[in-house]
Amino acid sequence: MFGREIELQKLESLYNSKKFEFLIMYGRRRIGKTTILQAFAKRHRCIFFSAQEKNDALNLHDFSKVIQEFFSGEFISDFSDWESAFSFLTNKLNDKEKLILMIDEFPFIASTNPAIKSILQHYIDHDWKNKNIMLILCGSSVSFMLNDVMGYKSPLFGRITSSFEVEAFDYLDSARFFDGYSSMDKMICYGILGGVPRYLESFDNQLSLHENIKMKILDSAAYLNDEPQTLLRMELREPSVYNSILEAVSNGKNKILEIADYMHEDKTKCSKYMLTLQTLRLVERIVPCGENENSRKAIYEIADNYYKFWYRFVFSNRDYFELLGIDQACDEIMVEMNDYMGVIFEKACREYIVRLAKKGKLPFVPFTLGKWWGNNPVIRAQDDVDILGLNKDGTKGLFCECKFRNKPMTMDEYDDLVLATHAFPNLKEKYLMFISKSGYVDSVKRRADEEGTVLLTIDNMYEI
Repeated sequence: MFGREIELQKLESLYNSKKFEFLIMYGRRRIGKTTILQAFAKRHRCIFFSAQEKNDALNLHDFSKVIQEFFSGEFISDFSDWESAFSFLTNKLNDKEKLILMIDEFPFIASTNPAIKSILQHYIDHDWKNKNIMLILCGSSVSFMLNDVMGYKSPLFGRITSSFEVEAFDYLDSARFFDGYSSMDKMICYGILGGVPRYLESFDNQLSLHENIKMKILDSAAYLNDEPQTLLRMELREPSVYNSILEAVSNGKNKILEIADYMHEDKTKCSKYMLTLQTLRLVERIVPCGENENSRKAIYEIADNYYKFWYRFVFSNRDYFELLGIDQACDEIMVEMNDYMGVIFEKACREYIVRLAKKGKLPFVPFTLGKWWGNNPVIRAQDDVDILGLNKDGTKGLFCECKFRNKPMTMDEYDDLVLATHAFPNLKEKYLMFISKSGYVDSVKRRADEEGTVLLTIDNMYEI
């Protein structure tokens, strides 16, 4: 396992605490939560229990077997209830060595037996808070973990000592799955698969990018071929509605009204569905950099790269691709790849700038960082900046343009960014940066050298 050093460090820090620790860990499906917990469990004295989607009695049976075999090496019989199981565990605690109790997919238990939260609360308050124990509850249902477990109405509210969400890898950690690939192919793999470990593992770095797309996505028997549909069916009651929303967003409909019109649905109803997709971490709401989160300029984008790819290319073309054949289907996808990668390349470039900021390699530390769009009084028209970074007092700005094209960047594009900076007359310091797939024409290189503008390529993004 790699790329989860920070998460493991957090777990180790809690383990080394001299007091009772209660961690809530959550994240969308396929993100690698169980892998992290298993790696951590191997290092310490740990009871690892993974709940399953079945009734309470069967989960209690499984839990009874796990803890009895942990302490005595054999399973005798089921505990009569969860209280008895936790009482047995409590009596086995000692002050010499900390015990970790991990319950993975906790929502599978709590959804069939809501009382489990009150039972845990009782043991925390009356027994465990003064014992040498670390409790970890983990779940893939983000909304359940946030509202039913961590929410103020939950019996566990106020007992939790730490929480964190396991998130997808960024472009650089994702590249570690593709040793031997060029920087360009690593970037395209990230554009297709995103940073979800389960999806990244599906590609074979011994195959070419084209072969992976054909064999690991377009082949009807491939795991990835129908993965988005599988997850939606697991999570939602009306997958057809959500399919329509995701198809709309993948095709550039990024405002609520546009999405509602595309679906022929009521705007209010559409907003409700969008909130659900945001909770699942499949869609994100974006406002112009520097504006309030409630800005009416907000747009929506698919947050998961593979869903973005799948709904654009596979979902809407399934019958056509079947007639075309996977070889020609792959060729058609690659023809559209530059257009598809545009927004995703901006996302990767933001992640790159975040890494630069953490290493102190920017002129200043951005307080806000993201895409900007709005009115530019100089050109008396709407304008945009791919990535804008502003410092805390609004006196410094970093302006970055990202070009994923097959031709070198021209002077016109340089001038466009300079014009965009005029929409921010109050900035005392302005810094320009370009990141281009295909490099730059000579005149841009000379001007950048004279003006101190940073010119980067995709290779630079993998050298950090």
